[in-house]
Amino acid sequence: METQINRYREAESYINGIPKFTGKNSLEDTRLFLKHIGSPMKNCKIIHVAGTNGKGSVCAYLCSVFRAAHISAGMFTSPHLVTMRERMAVDGHMATEEEFTEAFDYVMDKLSSLPPGLAEKSYHPSFFEFLFFMGAVYFERVGVEYVVLETGLGGCLDATNAVDHKKLCIITSIGYDHMEYLGDTLPKIAEQKAGIMRRDVPVIYPVKQSTVAQKIEECAAAVGAKPFPVRPEAIKDIKIKNKTIDFSLRINYYEYISFTVSTSAVYQIENAALAIRALECLSDERVTLPAIREGICNMVWEARMEEIRPSVWLDGAHNTDGIRSFLDTVRTQPCSGKRKLLFSIVKDKQYQDVIRELALSGLFDEIGLVELKNDRALPLDVLKETFGQYTGLICKLYDDLETAFYELTVNRNDEDRAYIVGSLYLAGEIKALLRRPRHDQF
Repeated sequence: METQINRYREAESYINGIPKFTGKNSLEDTRLFLKHIGSPMKNCKIIHVAGTNGKGSVCAYLCSVFRAAHISAGMFTSPHLVTMRERMAVDGHMATEEEFTEAFDYVMDKLSSLPPGLAEKSYHPSFFEFLFFMGAVYFERVGVEYVVLETGLGGCLDATNAVDHKKLCIITSIGYDHMEYLGDTLPKIAEQKAGIMRRDVPVIYPVKQSTVAQKIEECAAAVGAKPFPVRPEAIKDIKIKNKTIDFSLRINYYEYISFTVSTSAVYQIENAALAIRALECLSDERVTLPAIREGICNMVWEARMEEIRPSVWLDGAHNTDGIRSFLDTVRTQPCSGKRKLLFSIVKDKQYQDVIRELALSGLFDEIGLVELKNDRALPLDVLKETFGQYTGLICKLYDDLETAFYELTVNRNDEDRAYIVGSLYLAGEIKALLRRPRHDQF
């Protein structure tokens, strides 16, 4: 057992070190290496998901329904919160350390015997590519029927787009993020995301911004994909309760069917609707309406408006659109006490826009600021300076997350509500804190 644990740690350490000696490879190189390792997942039914916000949630909704329908499904997502193994899951369970290590060893072995087209380039997978290849190997070995693939960054040139045989494509909400790579307008970003589409393959997408929907439809027409939009009028009768939301969605083109999501996050309505529409297009007779209802209701996705303690919510929103959706949910939650916020973010995000949204919302009585334990972290003094541009805010600086979390969750009244938001890295650090042995927690 000790040897296995050490092997896992060695594998994780190696992957973490990859950015030190490799850059991004071409999609053609990714395809060549995928073929070199045996084209894993060639017998799986692939559902490919791209977008700016909501990708992981849509993947989780789909896989939750597959579990309810007793259909084996693998899910590849990013980033992870605490362990890399979260990125590859089968039937709701992440890969074990042994499974992770076996997939790692297989990919490493294949790197020692590269085909000529890659050997002459001294090819090595990037961090994301390596994990994608491992996920593909893992899913093939387990023998899942469906694989739900979430893109990393973009769509067209994403490593996951090396897979050409797809059953469905889904493009979630498009917003401003990674603009240095994807473009400086929403239609340009949408065009990059739309690169996952394939001829005769259905593509499901929300209709929120007309220019984005138009671009997706133009791209679909160009490649011969089959567009299936989810329009705002297809969703009605939204009833927000304490810990759930009921809504009705028009399916089968004619009738409205009721569903329930087990969350207070209003943005999950759209994500659930995209998943339901995709399952409708899938036309798998085993995916019945009761299975869809059960899977949608039972879906749990960490750090998406997750109530981690009574009246304490953790959300991974990290860009402007994500923060706006987060704030929309906060507004729906009545509060007779104070609303407290703990915030941190990485420096390569639109932190000034995100902070402006939070500061001008007028929703928070107290704001705690802490610096992430990450080389991409926005420094604490910059956080202080940026929030300092807005008057009337009560901000408190923390040198460490443990103290900040303690004051946020323990030193408050029962009527208060607390929120932690700003980065999935922050969510990961909170999750790691909560998973410590009981005797070492607050």
